[in-house]
Formats: sequence, structure tokens, C-alpha cells
Amino acid sequence: MSTGAPWRYLTADGVAAAAGLATDEALLAGYGRGAGRAPAPTLRLYTYRPHCALVGRYQSLEDEVDVAFCETHGLDVGRRPTGGGAILMGPGQLGVAVAARAATDETPRQTLRRWAEGVVAGLARLGIAAGFRRKNDLEVEGRKIAGLGLYLDPAGAVLFHASLLVDLDVELMLGALRIPGLKVSDKAVARVEERVTTVSRRLGRRLAAADVRAELARGFADVFTVALEPGELTPAETERRAELLRERYANPEWVFQRGPRRSARGSALLKTPAGLVRIFVGVQGPAITSVLVTGDFNLVPVGVPRLEAALKWCAATPEAIAREAERTLAEGDLGVPAERVAAAIWEAAAQAMRLEGEARPDRDGACYFPEPVTAGVREAVPSGEEGG
Repeated sequence: MSTGAPWRYLTADGVAAAAGLATDEALLAGYGRGAGRAPAPTLRLYTYRPHCALVGRYQSLEDEVDVAFCETHGLDVGRRPTGGGAILMGPGQLGVAVAARAATDETPRQTLRRWAEGVVAGLARLGIAAGFRRKNDLEVEGRKIAGLGLYLDPAGAVLFHASLLVDLDVELMLGALRIPGLKVSDKAVARVEERVTTVSRRLGRRLAAADVRAELARGFADVFTVALEPGELTPAETERRAELLRERYANPEWVFQRGPRRSARGSALLKTPAGLVRIFVGVQGPAITSVLVTGDFNLVPVGVPRLEAALKWCAATPEAIAREAERTLAEGDLGVPAERVAAAIWEAAAQAMRLEGEARPDRDGACYFPEPVTAGVREAVPSGEEGG
């Protein structure tokens, strides 16, 4: 039973990168605090044309995307207004956007989680139980299935973004995105699949994003107890989209800009009964920005992705690292006590902190697979908005 005004519901398929991103931001036009009483939210579920590579707001596109590969294979490139890592979008990935007025009594993280409940409910309708990672992902049994992002505009409107992995062409993703240490190979594909999953894989049959759109829409309707009414852009939104295309999303100055933030990274080795494990840690100021635990795993231990996610934006101190390692790692995950893992992570973090002063334009890696880097390499990370 509906308990509020119906939401406007928009759908589209085969959207070009710049047009898709400009449309999402244009939806915010009527939700600013100076626009009078806010209308009901807008839900937009859409797919990009095959294919496009999108980077987060604070990334360097040329560092994260193989532009020549994309040009050769006819892939669009673009920059999101939300932060986070590089992603590949196409018919197998469902783009989710919610435009609304920002709540004044919520933190950005609370807002992100609230809107993401619609995605969780939609997946539940498909028989998939998803939960939140600590920052901005949805996972199923330790593997990422969706990335989340948030953009709060100065006028008081909010844009929620999600990219749902209904399917994923891993080989194409490895070609389009620059992930050092991972070339297109069976082993690289296997390593990506250890950390991510898709709706198709969970259901045991190949699906396109459009195949699950109706269930995602019903998930939002169920969670927020509203009706969804098909609609279209208003004249004001259409005009704003054209402005955003010219000024931002189709403008090379926007697309190819470099991020303003920098970070440093270090590494450490850990001997385990299963072999040698290498740990990479990025830091920015007093916080950890990224952690990657790599090794010759037949299967990535369940606790490892949880630890990687838990340490993102954690304080770069031995105590905080030890606390998260103890909380997320099970006894048999790496075959060594959690305190030994924490000590190796702190060694890498301390190395990165010593090196932090010598930064170059940075990277946040790919959304689907954290980027392995060598000790001492400086790379940029996103800041401000949450990102997918």
C-alpha cells in the first residue's frame, strides 16, 4: 500500500556515457532547497550502450582507463559526479539513480545506505541476499555485486548512484581499465571473479540488466512503500542536461582532468602456511585509503575482502588496524593469527606514511578489483562524496 506521493520512474537503454551522466545530474534541478516544496523522488533505471568506462570524480582518467583500447573497441569514456573507482558499464550492468532533496538530519553515509535499501530489496526479490560492506559496496557472500555512490549538490539536492553487476565481461574490463599486474589472462579473470559476483552467476543463467529492471523497481516500491509512475524529463531538466553536456560531461576538460588529492602506498610480505602473501596499503594523511591482500590463492579467503573493505578510511594506527583484523578475519582465513596480519598491514602503512610527501597524480584503482601497486608508488584517491 502506497504511503506517499508516487515517484517518477524513468527507464532507458543503450545510453551514451556523457548523456547518461548529464541526465542523472539534470534530475536534481527541481530538488534544491530554493525550489519550493520538493517533489517526490525520481528513480531512473538504465543501461549504457556497449560499452563505456567511467571513472570517479577524483580520478585521473588516463591513469585508470586505457583510452587507446577504448577508442579501438568503440567504448565511450566519462567521469561521474560521484567518487569511487573506475567501472565498465554496458548491457550487463544496471545503472541506478535516485534524485531527491537531501535530508537535513542524515549523514551522507546514512543517506547512501537508505537509498541502497531499494537495491537490496530488488536483489532479494530475485532470491539474492545482499548486504553492505563497510563503505560503499553491496556484497553477496563476501563478493561485490554492486557499487554505490552519492553526490550532494550545493543547492541541497542529492543524487544516489548504483551500478549493479547483472553480468560482467571480465576480459573486456581488463582491457579497458588499467589494473597494473593484471593482464588479460585466465588467471587474471579468475582473480577478479574471486572478488566480485553477478546476478547471472548467482542465478545460474545469463541475464542482461534489462531483464532484472522490473524486480529492482519493485524493490524500491516495496521498501519505500510508494507507487512508481512512468514519466519523462521536464523541459527544465532537458535544458539543464544540454548545459551539462556542453559544460561538463562531453567536455574534455572535465573528462580528462586530474584529481586534486594524492596518497602514498607501501607494501609488506607475510609468510603463511599457504605461501607468501603480499600486502599493499595506501594512506592519505592519518587515514588508510586502500588495502589489497594478494597471494597465490586457489580461493580468496572470505575474511580478506571484508578486511580490505573495513580498513578503507580507517585510522592508520597499529591499534585500529589490529582491531579491524581481529573483527573481520576468521582463524583459518590466512593460516596465521590476526595479529600477525595486522602487523604486516601496519608495516606497509608505516612505509606509505614515510613516503607520503612525494606524491604524483593519483589513482583509486578499478571498482571491481583493488589495484596492486609496488611500494613507494604514489597515487591519488577520491575525496568528498562517497563513490562506487
